[in-house]
Amino acid sequence: MPSWSELEQFLVSGLALGGVYALSGVGLVVLYRATGVLYLAFGAVGALGAFLAYQMIQASAPGWAAWIVCILFGGVVTLIYGTIFGPALAGRDPLVRAVATLGLTLILFGAMELLWPPTSGATRSISLPTDNGGFTVAGLQVTWTQVIALGAGVVLTIGTGAFLRYTKLGTAMRAMANDREITATLGVPVRRVEAAAWFGCGVLAGFAGLLLADLVQLEPATLTFLVISSLAAALIGQLRSITVTFIAAIVIGVVHDLLTPFTALTNYRDMTPFVLAAIALLWVSRHRQIMTRSREEG
Repeated sequence: MPSWSELEQFLVSGLALGGVYALSGVGLVVLYRATGVLYLAFGAVGALGAFLAYQMIQASAPGWAAWIVCILFGGVVTLIYGTIFGPALAGRDPLVRAVATLGLTLILFGAMELLWPPTSGATRSISLPTDNGGFTVAGLQVTWTQVIALGAGVVLTIGTGAFLRYTKLGTAMRAMANDREITATLGVPVRRVEAAAWFGCGVLAGFAGLLLADLVQLEPATLTFLVISSLAAALIGQLRSITVTFIAAIVIGVVHDLLTPFTALTNYRDMTPFVLAAIALLWVSRHRQIMTRSREEG
């Protein structure tokens, strides 16, 4: 058993990782509520944006320009995809919508494998200036990058909740989640609302890819399958509650990293999102059955 002093640093890294999962999960939830599409290409879009930023930095481009390209690339690609395929997917089954985005994932993943083939033992990474600064808490070194990752998740969760509740665009998104056709008949510019949701989700994908390329590593599979942990958090929130999604994402990130020093469990830590999502969904299902049974008996 590792000591608490050994676990502390993994707790910090887990909170940072959970923050990235949180902002990704919230992006997935908002897009799903606005369009009904489960965007499985989220991780691949962020990964390709991070690789583009890496290539620019290797070519001696300013770091800030590379970061902006990474974030905007995610927004533009996602917006183009949503503009072209979004209307056609609007009336299809949820499974068809999800599989359609899985196709985009495979295309982007294949492009990364072709353009940036694996190196012989060398690892690629993007180092942000915030890695060089930070502070110490109870003997633990915390970088500003970790603070930004966790803070971004918190701010986005609170900001998105306020946005959906108090703005016209947010109200339109909530209305579309309930009934897209009725919302359109009320004069809401459905296409514009959907475009905003697609672009916003893509921007978050680029931002998440940039952070993960720094916190973890710049590797196609690692960043592409970021969507698994984010999706697990969104499913625990039943693709509706951004607050539950945030909490689930933090738990997934923390549990994932805390398993690292346990030698017997290290190889199984990638199962964390699946296990936690399965437990949560089974609990929700069981709770609904109990509530339904009590209503019938009452």
